[in-house]
This record gives sequence, C-alpha cells and structure tokens, in this order.
Amino acid sequence: MKIFIAGATGRVGTLLTHDLLEDGHEIIAGARHPERVEENDRVTPVKFDLHESVEQMTEAIKGADVTYFTAGSGAKDILQVDAFGAVKLMQAAEKDGIKRFVMLSALFSLEPTKWRTVKGLDGLTDYNIAKLFADNYLIHDTDLDYTILQPTVMTDKPGTGKITVDEGKLGYNPAEDVARTLADILKYQNTSRKVIKMREGDTPIDDALSRV
Repeated sequence: MKIFIAGATGRVGTLLTHDLLEDGHEIIAGARHPERVEENDRVTPVKFDLHESVEQMTEAIKGADVTYFTAGSGAKDILQVDAFGAVKLMQAAEKDGIKRFVMLSALFSLEPTKWRTVKGLDGLTDYNIAKLFADNYLIHDTDLDYTILQPTVMTDKPGTGKITVDEGKLGYNPAEDVARTLADILKYQNTSRKVIKMREGDTPIDDALSRV
C-alpha cells in the first residue's frame, strides 16, 4: 500500500517509516522540512505543514491508501497542530476518499476526569484537551475507518516487541514499540474503529493486536 505519514521526520514518524518499508509499503513522507526525510526509493518526501488549508493537505496526500497522524508541536503550537491540524488532515483524507486513518494519541486523552488524578498528567492539560478535541472529532464527526493508539509515557529504551493493551495504567513505552504497533495495526481488521491503550508488557505485539 501507499501510506501517508504526517510528522514523518519526528521520533515516532521516522521509526514508523522504517517499519512500514520493512513491511513492503510505499511512503509519502509529510514534513515541514522534507529535505530531512531519509532517502529511499520507496519514500516520496512532500512539504506538509499543519497550518495549511484542507485543500493544500488534500493535494499533498493524494494517492495514499492510508493516513497516519504522528505529528506533534512539542507543546509549542498545540491548537494549530495537535488539535486543528489533525482535524484538517481528517477532512483532507475524506475529500480524497482515503478511508483508513491511524491516529497516534495519548493515554487518557478521552478521559478528562483522570487528567488531575493520575500523577504526571497534571502538567499536560492543554495537550490533552487538544487530543480530546481531535480524537472526538475523528470518532464522531468523520466516517473514517480509524484506529486511535494511546501509548503511555514514551522512552528511548530499545523496543522489546511486547506490550500490554487496554489496561489503562500509566507506565512506559519504548518509542520503537509504539512505532511497530502503529505499523502492525494495518494487519488486523479488528483494530478498525477502536481506541487502543498500550504500555510495556509481556505480550507480543501481534498477539496483543489480534485480541483487541
């Protein structure tokens, strides 16, 4: 398949690109600085800015079979990127007829009652509000075939290839395992229209996804 990745030069986006290439896919790598995209015969870098209009985004993602949102503002431009930018990409995907949409989100993004009660989340309220807005729009205001992946705190530790899903406990995830899980979501139709919570664990990623 041909896959568009928003945020292709970010930490997770770069790892995801490698995993999808390993799986035999072609990549349209969307980035504000496309010159930073690693060269590969099966990767097409495109200039992509989440401040752009829906029409501009529609042109950038044309020809893709799947859209991934792995972009993030790093808390510097939360409304324009993490919230409204994500929504505009969803609208562009619908205009282009790209049904499959995989969203990288955050644990408890859809559960605001936990933002002040779970230790470590109290300083992320603005970010979680943005994710709540974007995730709710994806679920309730589009007809996209979505999967929302909600990892907990990401680290740069080596991946283990094993995770825990749907327990909703704060913990850690190696970024490598988050990227591999995002890539493997495409293999399992049962992940369609699901919100998947994840953290490090003892279950191989394929086994975990096959049971959600």
